[in-house]
Amino acid sequence: MKQQQFEAKYRYEWQDFESQLELLESKKTSDTDLTRFAKNYRKICYYLALAQERRYSPDIITRLNGIALRGHQQLYQHKSNVLHNMLTFIISGFPQQIRLHAKLIGFASALFYGPALIFGLLVYFTPSLMFSFQSPDQVADLVAMYNPANNAESAETRGSEQDLVMFGFYIRNNIGIGFQTFASGILFGLGSIFFLMFNGLALGGASGFLSSLEYNVPFYSFVITHGAFELTAITIAGAAGMKLGFSLLSPGQKSRKQALLDAGKESIQLVYGVIFFLLIAAFIEAFWSSSSTITSTIKFAVGGSLWVLVFTYFYFGGRGAQKNNSHMEKR
Repeated sequence: MKQQQFEAKYRYEWQDFESQLELLESKKTSDTDLTRFAKNYRKICYYLALAQERRYSPDIITRLNGIALRGHQQLYQHKSNVLHNMLTFIISGFPQQIRLHAKLIGFASALFYGPALIFGLLVYFTPSLMFSFQSPDQVADLVAMYNPANNAESAETRGSEQDLVMFGFYIRNNIGIGFQTFASGILFGLGSIFFLMFNGLALGGASGFLSSLEYNVPFYSFVITHGAFELTAITIAGAAGMKLGFSLLSPGQKSRKQALLDAGKESIQLVYGVIFFLLIAAFIEAFWSSSSTITSTIKFAVGGSLWVLVFTYFYFGGRGAQKNNSHMEKR
């Protein structure tokens, strides 16, 4: 293809890309525009390579090289902004959202830990109640999992590859539970309430039954560390789901559709934090909680410290940013 044909065929794409560049450089674009921009940037790089390979004139190569460099700079800058926004949300945005929805999260926590405590005590004093909640096979699997003799035997044969496999399994399992608890809230909050109580009963039943067998040390030393993130994330997911459902029950002056959309924008902020916490929980569960080389005493100490750390993070995180924002608003 001759240079004139090459220019005639693709010059409108180059002009379109330059227009997108100007919008990005003036910060008047959106994430949707950026998706198209990245695709067009790859095309520009391809056209530049063709021009260089076919030895077209320096003018056309210089032009394509110039807009390719500008495009690379914008993509790099955008990725840096995304990373910055993620870190800002983790450091301050998430704990601010927790405090903003503290009452609803407290209600979700009561729905989760209340049944866990009550059912756990009932099962501890009357272990046969566990069979009204789970099948004999499920109870047998639970007992085998936390039997100290079985733990020692399986720990000897478990390697790093199995830890990685379990890490993937825990991610899928944890995210699945969190999403289920959140998404079911669309049913006027009833779904989230059900799964909070159900998971609470499962936790309480397991703790009560294993404690009655005196397997409480293997069980609690396994759960305590990653539980600081996993159990907390489940209650937050439930609160986010109930926020969706309750917006349909009580939309106020808004239409139900608008109330749901507004609640969804706020709830998704909580869900981002839930995913972050569940990823941490999966990592700890796979590589720390299941480790046989770490004593129960250390696990209890570290686990207790992490529970304190989580609540400290929720209470203090982002307060400096909040004060600065309030000061700026007053000014």
